[in-house]
Amino acid sequence: MTRKYFGTDGIRGRVGDHTITPQFFLKLGWAVGKVLADHGASKSAGLVLIGKDTRISGYMFESALEAGLISAGVDVGLLGPMPTPAIAYLTRTFQAKAGVVISASHNPYTDNGVKLFNTQGTKLADELELAIESQLDQPMVMAEKLGKARRIHDAEGRYVEFCKGSLPWGFTLAGMNIVLDCANGATYSIAPKVFSELGATVDVIAAAPDGLNINRECGSTHLDALSRRVVETGADMGIAFDGDGDRVMFVDHRGNAVDGDQLLFIIAAHRGNSELGCSGVVGTLMTNYGFELAMKERKIGFSRAKVGDRYVLEQMAEFGWQLGGESSGHIVCKDATTTGDGIISALQVLRALRDQDLSLADACAPLKMMPQVMINVPVTPPVNLDGNAALDAAVAATEDRLQGRGRVLLRPSGTEPVVRVMVEGDDEQLVANACQSLADQVSELLG
Repeated sequence: MTRKYFGTDGIRGRVGDHTITPQFFLKLGWAVGKVLADHGASKSAGLVLIGKDTRISGYMFESALEAGLISAGVDVGLLGPMPTPAIAYLTRTFQAKAGVVISASHNPYTDNGVKLFNTQGTKLADELELAIESQLDQPMVMAEKLGKARRIHDAEGRYVEFCKGSLPWGFTLAGMNIVLDCANGATYSIAPKVFSELGATVDVIAAAPDGLNINRECGSTHLDALSRRVVETGADMGIAFDGDGDRVMFVDHRGNAVDGDQLLFIIAAHRGNSELGCSGVVGTLMTNYGFELAMKERKIGFSRAKVGDRYVLEQMAEFGWQLGGESSGHIVCKDATTTGDGIISALQVLRALRDQDLSLADACAPLKMMPQVMINVPVTPPVNLDGNAALDAAVAATEDRLQGRGRVLLRPSGTEPVVRVMVEGDDEQLVANACQSLADQVSELLG
């Protein structure tokens, strides 16, 4: 069955589009409740949790989704603004049938969407997503027995303790000076509590959401303000989350950005040199080639998945590995939680630094990153890169320019109307020129 609504990371789009309206969220809530009831042994949909980030449209869509679920006979637990991984954790904790996150992640406030978790706190199976899509095309019929909604008031405290509990007993961040950038998003209240309660001296920026400023010139996709604050205050490092809190990026004491590949290297290298151990790491097609070489040097397994946490998690399960992640800072520590979690991942990095008595810059130093340039080329969806002879020829010509000392990747974004053009190699100027040339050709052919 062809997917009509769900992408690799749920449903997402511009508010006002045909799938991002109150009417759609009402019908989606009903469809989710109906499918959960039909696939349950008791024929009862049970409890579904709803969380959201801080964008202003989330309040409207929360009410519509709540009404749809209740009309299908589902009891609803309202969590309010919470990080996406918190909803995954709380879904497990409450043994709910599902957890729903209203968020568009790192996108601007003008976008919104939905992510769904099953009772184990992982993404819904394809079977259930397809069943929900099928149900969305059916007429909405109200259940004989309506559900009820309640506010879960201790959700934040539960998640703060869960994050702290991912570290060994007695672990402390005392003596660390950290700047936190909460992207005016879902971590704005929780992250400062976690890090300060662990003993760090915390300076917080972008933690005053107004519904419109989520991800605006802040957070993991815009590190300039964080870098300036770290340098100005003499902090040890800065930590930036995205709008829904499932991604994290750092900056070191000099204000230099530290991306997801570097953070994953710090965690993996630390585990590989300790009793924790690290049998392997799953990256993606975008993972820097220098990371692959670093894992080989340390005799740690490495595999590339397609871009998207769903594919990373699938390969982690296939190999039985505990670590995986993406350059964007979406990192999964499966021995600590079930999904990408910015706060948990940041704490794992800080544990590695403290255990080895290293600064962030020193911990990154052994990883020799290859120059990698990526250009986002705007296109009109849908985009199909297969079978385009002119495009294949352009890629082949770019690979010839690299003379076997790099790689080329074209990938349609799963969240934006762009094709990501990436070129990587050992010659920085050659890589930059080759990427720009290829991006120009992609724009001409597909733009």
